Amino acid sequence: MAEIMEIDDDDDAPAAAPPPPKLDKGKSPLAHDVAKSAPWVEKYRPKSLADVAAHRDIVDTIDRLTNENRLPHLLLYGPPGTGKTSTILAVARKLYGSQYQNMILELNASDDRGIGVVRQQIQDFASARSLSFGAKPSVKLVLLDEADAMTKDAQFALRRVIEKHTKSTRFALICNHVNKIIPALQSRCTRFRFAPLEATHIRERLQYVIKAEGLDVDESGLTALVRLSNGDMRKALNILQSTHMASQHITEEAVYLCTGNPMPKDIEQIAYWLLNESFTTSFRYISDIKMRKGLALIDIVREVTMYRLCSACNDKLQLGSLISTFTNARCAIVAAAK
Repeated sequence: MAEIMEIDDDDDAPAAAPPPPKLDKGKSPLAHDVAKSAPWVEKYRPKSLADVAAHRDIVDTIDRLTNENRLPHLLLYGPPGTGKTSTILAVARKLYGSQYQNMILELNASDDRGIGVVRQQIQDFASARSLSFGAKPSVKLVLLDEADAMTKDAQFALRRVIEKHTKSTRFALICNHVNKIIPALQSRCTRFRFAPLEATHIRERLQYVIKAEGLDVDESGLTALVRLSNGDMRKALNILQSTHMASQHITEEAVYLCTGNPMPKDIEQIAYWLLNESFTTSFRYISDIKMRKGLALIDIVREVTMYRLCSACNDKLQLGSLISTFTNARCAIVAAAK
C-alpha cells in the first residue's frame, strides 16, 4: 500500500499552460446536453461518486481521502465495465467542478503508449502551474486509462515523472491486468481492485435506464441481459441499446438473437443429446442446430459447460469429472501411441 500524502502546491512550477487537446477514446465525461443518439454507456455514466453502482467500500474510501485533502496516486484494476473510469472521473468532477477541463489530463495509454508521450504531454502538463482561483492552487490529475498497454520504457519514465511532480500532480492509472504494471509503479500507488459487478447491481442500473428510456422489457429479457453481461455494466447497456434498436419489445429471445448467443433451451437440448444419443446422432443433431441458428462452436462449448456446472449439486463432483475426462483422454493417447 502506497503512503498517502497530503496535497500541496509546487511553488517552483512554471507559469500555467493549458493542457493539450484530449482525444475522445470512448470514455470521455458526458456533457449536459446529450444527443438522443448518444451511446447509453456515456449517457448514463455516473456523474458523482454517489451514483456509482457498486464497490461502495472502494468508493467510500476514495471519497473520504478526497474530503480530507489526502488523495494519493491511484491504481484501479479489474475487468472491463466495472466502474474504474467512472469512479475516477467522478472524483475529478468533485475536486475541480467548473475547472474540470483545465485540471485533468486524460490519455488512453493503449494509443498513447510510448515514452514520447510521457516525456512530452505528461511532463508538460505535470510541470505547469495549476490554474486555480482559490487561495491555494489545486493539485492536478493525470488519468492514464488502459495503462497496462504502456511499454516498459514508458512505465519507467512515468515512475520518474511521478516522483518529481508529487506535490502538484496526482496520477490515476487504470488497467485490466495489474501484473503488466511494473512493480516500481505499483509501489507508488494505492491499489484498488474492481471485481465484476454483482447481478443485483446490474439489474438495478438496467431498471433505472429502462424506466428513463421508457422501454418495454419483460422479466425474462431483463434476466437475459443480466446473465449475458457477466458482471460488465458497459456490456449490459450496449446489449440493451442494441436490442432496443432491433426490437421494440425486449424479450429473452430478442436479447439472445441480437447478441448471437445460444438460447438456454437450445443448450438444454444439446446437453440432452450429448448425454443420451449416440456419437453419430449427437454429431448430426448438433451440427444441424449450429448451422440453422448460426451458433459459434466456442459459444456452444462454453454454454454447455456452464449448464453442467449450474446443474451440479457439488463442485467436487464436477472437478472430479473434468480431471477424469482428461485422464481418460491421456490414457487413450498413450495406448494409441504404443
